[in-house]
Amino acid sequence: MTASDLAHAAPDLKAIQALAAPDMTAMDALIRRRLASDVVLINQVAEYIIGAGGKRLRPMLLLLTAGALGDAQGKRVGGDAHQLAAVVEFIHTSTLLHDDVVDESDLRRGRKTANAVWGNAASVLVGDFLYSRSFQLMVELGRMDVQQILADTTNMIAEGEVLQLLHVRNPDTDEAAYLRVIERKTAILFAAATRLGALLAGADAATQQALHDYGLRLGYAFQIADDVLDYASDAATLGKNLGDDLAEGKMTLPLIHAMAHSDAATRAALRRIVEHGDIEGMLAVQAAITASGSLDYSRQRAMDYARAAEEALAALPDNAHVAALRGLARYSVSRDH
Repeated sequence: MTASDLAHAAPDLKAIQALAAPDMTAMDALIRRRLASDVVLINQVAEYIIGAGGKRLRPMLLLLTAGALGDAQGKRVGGDAHQLAAVVEFIHTSTLLHDDVVDESDLRRGRKTANAVWGNAASVLVGDFLYSRSFQLMVELGRMDVQQILADTTNMIAEGEVLQLLHVRNPDTDEAAYLRVIERKTAILFAAATRLGALLAGADAATQQALHDYGLRLGYAFQIADDVLDYASDAATLGKNLGDDLAEGKMTLPLIHAMAHSDAATRAALRRIVEHGDIEGMLAVQAAITASGSLDYSRQRAMDYARAAEEALAALPDNAHVAALRGLARYSVSRDH
């Protein structure tokens, strides 16, 4: 598919994935090689979660960005990009293992979570293994600038986990606090992936910053859209239990907006539901979200971030990889899972 085709088509994840497929295949081969451990349980748990599939947007973003800027110089994506894409995937996977333990989740991507199969201890420890393996891979590249970005990023992700924990079952969480959490938990790894892709392609500081901004805004759009789906999708499509966010006491944007725009009686009822993580109150929460227009508001906020992500690409060359990055911004807010 040409740049023009991608730029003017509806966001087609399969076409974008096809463009990135050769580099993703190289990254997958590297992941398989570097997952290996003498400890059998590590292999079992790591293979289970890595093999679960998923969109692998974060490593794909790094590879597409490197391809977008390399295209302009007639360069192909190199082995360093494949290795850093694997690092990003290892970091993301380790956060999933830890998240599912903290959230006491039992379903992800339509099947049992690792902690539901092997228990919390194994999931946490294998998550630690993946974190440390990711740092081994990045150190091998011998680039302090890369290490600095990823060290700062993983530290911010950890801060995001703690911030989210502080807001569990807190009905007074506002939109600003919510955005601080998703910046650290989601958007910052998107931004690291796109900045690293630009760095590896030899981009100047302004271009690296533009790609960082694109990734950060895309991460916001993606997470807000994800949080909308928790109230507007179904378990079979979503791949997890509908209402998990409510059961886990998470204040996401649709509920935050509903709390702020409901009458006093409804607000009091919502407070009680949030404080107790009462999944039985899901219908009442959905009714309040519908009555206050909170899904439309949240979708619009996601669309605003997606549009801003596309705008960050304005100075980039016109090629298929850049068109794919634009397509991912549109896809982030049009998907159903």
